[in-house]
This record gives sequence, structure tokens and C-alpha cells, in this order.
Amino acid sequence: MHATDSPVPDAVPDPWREADAVVARVVPPRFPAREVPVTRFGARGDARTDCTLALRRAIVACHTAGGGRVTVPPGVWLTGPVRLLSHVELHLAEGATLRFDRDPARYLPPVLTRFQGVECYGYTPFVYARDERDIAVTGRGVLDGQADEEHWWPWSGQAEFGWRPGIRHQEEDWPRLWRQAEDGDPVERRVHADGRRFRPNFVEFQRCRGVLVEGVTIVRSPMWEIHPVLCRNVLIQDVTIDSIGPNNDGIDPESCRDVVIRRCDITAGDDCIAVKSGREADGRRVGVPSENIVIEDCVLRHRYGAITLGSDMTGGIRNVYVRRCRIGGPGLYFGLYIKTNSVRGGFAENVHLADLTVTHLTKEFITCDFRRGEGDTGDFPPRVRDVSVSRATVGRARRAVLARGYPHAPIRELRLTDCHFTELAETDLVEYVDGYVRERVTGGADGR
Repeated sequence: MHATDSPVPDAVPDPWREADAVVARVVPPRFPAREVPVTRFGARGDARTDCTLALRRAIVACHTAGGGRVTVPPGVWLTGPVRLLSHVELHLAEGATLRFDRDPARYLPPVLTRFQGVECYGYTPFVYARDERDIAVTGRGVLDGQADEEHWWPWSGQAEFGWRPGIRHQEEDWPRLWRQAEDGDPVERRVHADGRRFRPNFVEFQRCRGVLVEGVTIVRSPMWEIHPVLCRNVLIQDVTIDSIGPNNDGIDPESCRDVVIRRCDITAGDDCIAVKSGREADGRRVGVPSENIVIEDCVLRHRYGAITLGSDMTGGIRNVYVRRCRIGGPGLYFGLYIKTNSVRGGFAENVHLADLTVTHLTKEFITCDFRRGEGDTGDFPPRVRDVSVSRATVGRARRAVLARGYPHAPIRELRLTDCHFTELAETDLVEYVDGYVRERVTGGADGR
């Protein structure tokens, strides 16, 4: 398949007007003017006192009183898991660090979560909420998960992160969870915590509405850093993530609607921002897409995809708008990475990126390869269509585009407009793409 020089009509209304509409309706939750300091309940920021119970009591008191702000002043506050309740803002002052305990037993009993797109009961995420409304984590403080090559990360099964022969790891436990999902076992029977090796995510909100994460820095996470699931009206802004452990995705909205991610600075151990919607049988069972997602003014620095759709995208993804982001670094692979195949299935449609500055990628600027992973061995051919990139400047990459669909399920409508590539090692690799359009694309390996 070859690019065409003739313009094609837009398949959808102006995407940036749609993006503006999403931004206008995603508003931060409001909280009563009530402050509840954790010190009132015996917390001490001395890096020695266990503040878990004090934090819990402060959150319950704030919630019971009608809501407000639970404040954590400067200091180092040791804690186990933190569970937010409706109408509560957890605020970390500048100079405050919540340092989370490394003992897995502290993160029991199990709670409803998702591991790699499959629902189960697992170790509780470090900051968690379920079925709550109007919740927030804010401030200039630090959330420190203390994960390293001796704690949490070895469970990945990767030697570079501390795994050694004889250490139980997640790939030994994964087949049972996958089979339970494929067999349709009730979620309540999928208990994978005590003795299992599924690492908890850092911040996870399940089925919440009105979510704000603002200003905080997240370091040393066991697994994914920020993971809203089945949430609506989610705003994540001015967050710094610096955690390059295994599977350390930065921000992963999954099966969410109306999400804005802005002005975040992400150095991740996996995908920087990954939009998801469940995996395989479980994704089809839940059947909720991620949709109406705006990502703007972010800096995305390290590891696999800067902007990723999938690979847990069986429930589908639509209406994703990315603008004014700075992307790149010597350890970053892809700009836009769409990950699916006929085992995962799902769809990605109405995806638009514009005004990007890309410095250095080790692989493709855009990758969508249906042959990845299991390839065409499943019964659920994916649908990817209406993907556009405009006004992008790319310094160094292997290729501009690697796009390979199936003969029976081609990628449709992939457009590059007003893009300039300074240094490309290879020409595009495009197979089974209907409507591959390049307009005013200059530079790169083909000399165009």
C-alpha cells in the first residue's frame, strides 16, 4: 500500500473542537472548606511512626463530617494502604512524603482490582477508592512506594529487576487467572493475593466519578502508577512520575469516560500513558470502552510507548486527542503505539495527535502492527481506523510509520499531515492499510 498525494475528506467533525468539549466538561471536584490534619489523629512525620491508622481515621472523620481536605504537612510519613472516601481530598504539602510499607501482608485483605486487564481480587493498591464520588490526591508532596530489586519488582520475573531462580513470579500465577477469566468464573472466586505474585498498582480508583490527581510526584512504584478503572470525569494534571521498574506504566485510564491528562512529566518503566479497556474474555464480558480522552502539554521521556492504546483494549477505545506534547529520549521507543491483534481484538477509532515535538525515538514514531504477540491466531480481528497526526516535528527515529493490518481486517484511514522528520534510518513499512495519506510530510530516509 502506498501513500496518496490527494486529500481525503475528514471522516469526523473537527477533532479539536471535540477535544475542547471534553476539556470543558471535565472539571475538578469541589470540596467543603474543611481541613483535617493527620496530626490531629496521632500521625508523626518522623520517618519512624506508622501513620496508617491515623490517616484512616482522618479520612473517615473528614468524610463523616461532609467532606473536605485531609492535610499531610512536611515530613516523612510511614504508612500502609490508604483508602479514600467520597468528598475527601488528600493533600500532601510541599516537603511531605508518604512512604509506603514494603510488607505485602500490609496490603491485605484483597480488594477488587484489575491485573493486566483482568478483574480479580488482589493486593490493595497503595492509594485506593471504589464506588466513591469526588475524591482527590493533591499537593506538591511525594508518594514513595519503596519498590526496588529486593521488594515487589522481583515478582516480575525479570532478572534486571531482582528476580533470581527460586523466586516465585507473576508468570507462574498468570495462567490460572487467565483461565478463570476465559471460563467465566465469577470475579469473587478470582482471589489472587496472599502468596500470589501480582503486584499492586500505586493509585487505583474503581468505579468512581469526579477524580482529581494534581501536583504530586510518584516514585518507586510496584506496578502501574495511576490507574482509574470504570471512572468518569477524571482530571490528572501537573503530576511528575519517575519510576522505571518493571511494568511501571505512568497513567493508565481503563474503561473510563471523559478524562483529561495535562502538564504531566513522565519517566516510566513501561508505557508513559496507556489507554486500556480490559483484556480478552474479561474485556468482552465487561464491555466498556475508554472514550473521550484528552492528553495535552505533557512531557513523555522514557521506555516503550509515549502514547499507547492497548494492549489490553478488548473493550475498545475511541475519541482520543493528544496535543502540544514533548516526546522523546534515548530510552523511549515509540511515539504512538497501538497494540492489538486478533486474540486481543477490540477497536481504536477517532484518534488524533497534533503539535508534537519529538526529539529521539529508538523505534517508530507510529506503530500499529497486528502481527505483534500472538498475531492472527484468534477469532476477534481488531478494528483500527481514523488515526491522524498533524504538525509534528521528529528528530530521530527508526521509521516514521510501521503499520500492518490483516488482509481480512485492514487498518483504515491513517493520515500524516504537516510533519517533518530530520533523521530516519528506514522507510515506512505499511501493509494492508486502506487510506494511508501523507500530506506535506518532509525529510527522513526516503528524502521526501
